[in-house]
Amino acid sequence: MRILVSNDDGIFSPGIKALGLAMRALGEVYVVAPDVEQSAVGHGITVRRPLRFKHTASAGFGEVPAYRVDGTPADCVVLGVHLLGRPDLVVSGINIGVNLGLDLTHSGTVAAALEGTSLGIPSIAFSLDTSGEELNFAEAAAWAVRIARLVMAKGLPKGVLLNVNFPAGVPKGVMVTRLSTHHWEDKVVERLDPEGRPYYWIAGTPVGEEEEGTDLFAVRRGYISITPVSLDFTAGELLVEVRRWVAEL
Repeated sequence: MRILVSNDDGIFSPGIKALGLAMRALGEVYVVAPDVEQSAVGHGITVRRPLRFKHTASAGFGEVPAYRVDGTPADCVVLGVHLLGRPDLVVSGINIGVNLGLDLTHSGTVAAALEGTSLGIPSIAFSLDTSGEELNFAEAAAWAVRIARLVMAKGLPKGVLLNVNFPAGVPKGVMVTRLSTHHWEDKVVERLDPEGRPYYWIAGTPVGEEEEGTDLFAVRRGYISITPVSLDFTAGELLVEVRRWVAEL
């Protein structure tokens, strides 16, 4: 089995190192990741400038081939597939911080898995809750291998990826969940540069309801959350209603 490993925290992140090295238990691994952190860039693809693709032995993956790209996580998957050969599996992470609920709309970690899924490759995004005293990437990576092995044995439907979030500490078990309302409540902070001109920081606070059966509910209680996510964003239940509206145009 050939496995492409990517992320959004960058090629020097401890999360991707743990994931990439652990995935060797399943087959041939190669890493393609951003050269710098690309958190919250979403599913962007770079089309207005050329991209650099460089082998990076200093990332610490040993015999595992590792390449850095001066672009987005989705760019990394596109280049990895086209330059290194089509993999059997794409895994992204392990992200430093959870990707729950509406986080999926801007997460670079999930975007790498989205890109793999759009190319018809089984894909999984892995993220780790950072609220604990220590980041236990080894524990999360061991679980990631078990989940990836299961995906390769069972398969995933076309257009569906898995979004996996690990709790802080040792997991109590696994829950299959739906997406929560977890999101960032944005605020804009205005400041002045040395010449008195305003500039802005977009900041925010995570909020969301811990409804039973959701990813937020599971992770907050110490469980691994596994959420199947579909590329089909169609609100099927509204198709008939919208057709009625359109008839009035």
